[in-house]
Amino acid sequence: MRLTLGLLGVIAAAALAGPLLAPAIGLDPTAVSLLDRFAAPSATHPLGTDELGRDTLLRLMQGGRVSLTIGIAAALAAAAIGTSVGLVAGYLGGWADRVLMRLVDAVIALPLLPLLIVLAALDLNKIGVPHALADSSAVSLLRIVVIAVLVGWTTAARLVRGATLVTRQRDFVRAAQSLGAGVTHILWRHILPNVMAPLVVATTLSVGDIILLESVLSFLGLGIQPPLASWGSMLTNAQETLASSPLLAVYPGAMIFLTVIACNLLGDGLQRRLDPRRGIAG
Repeated sequence: MRLTLGLLGVIAAAALAGPLLAPAIGLDPTAVSLLDRFAAPSATHPLGTDELGRDTLLRLMQGGRVSLTIGIAAALAAAAIGTSVGLVAGYLGGWADRVLMRLVDAVIALPLLPLLIVLAALDLNKIGVPHALADSSAVSLLRIVVIAVLVGWTTAARLVRGATLVTRQRDFVRAAQSLGAGVTHILWRHILPNVMAPLVVATTLSVGDIILLESVLSFLGLGIQPPLASWGSMLTNAQETLASSPLLAVYPGAMIFLTVIACNLLGDGLQRRLDPRRGIAG
C-alpha cells in the first residue's frame, strides 16, 4: 500500500509541477512549432515533441492535471450525492427507499456508452448554458465531470444504503432515537461515520474508472478539447502517428495504466485495512 501511495504521489507531484517547470525551461505546452515536429528526445525536449511540435513531457504533465482533476472531482461529487441518497433511503425506508432505489435502478439500466456519447455531444449553447461558459476552454473539463457524476453516483448510493440498513439496527442508534435525537443528527453523527470505510474504498476505486471514462470519451473526440490536454486526448492525437511515432501513444497510455492500477491497488489495500473482520482475525 505504501508503494501504491508513493506511485500516486509521484504522478500527482509531476502533474502539479508542470506550471513550475514550463517557465523554468522556457517552453509552453500549448505552443505550436511546426519546425520541431516529431523531434527526438533531447536536453530541450526530454521526451521529444508531438505532431505539432509541442513538448511531450509538458503535455503529459498538463494532461495529468486534467485527468486527475476530473477523476478526483467527479469521484468526490458522485460519492457525496450517492451517500446522501443512500443514507435517506436506508434510514427512512418505506416509500422513500422504494422511490430512490427505483431511480438508482433506472440510471443503472441506461445504456452507458450511447448515453455518454449523447451527453458529451450536446451543444451547450442550445440548452441554456451561458455563452461565456459554453465557449470557455475549461467547459469540456466541467462537462466530463458532470457526465461522470450523473452516471457514477449509483454505486455509492447502493453501497451506503446497504450499510445504513445494517447500522440503523445497532444499539447506539436505537439509544439515540429513544433520547429524541433528530434524523439529521443520527445520520450525521451516528450512521455516516460507520459507513465511511466501504465508501472510501468505493470512491478510491471510482477515481480510476472515471479516468478511464474520460480517456474513452477523449479518444472518441468528445472529451477534453484543445488547448487543454488530457491523457485520453493525447492518445487520440497519437493514433494517426502510430507507425512513425509510437511513443506518442505509449507515454499517455502508460500513465493511464499506472494511475488506474495504482487507484485499484489503493482501493484493495484500504479495503483490507478498514475491514473490521481483520482486527478480529488478528
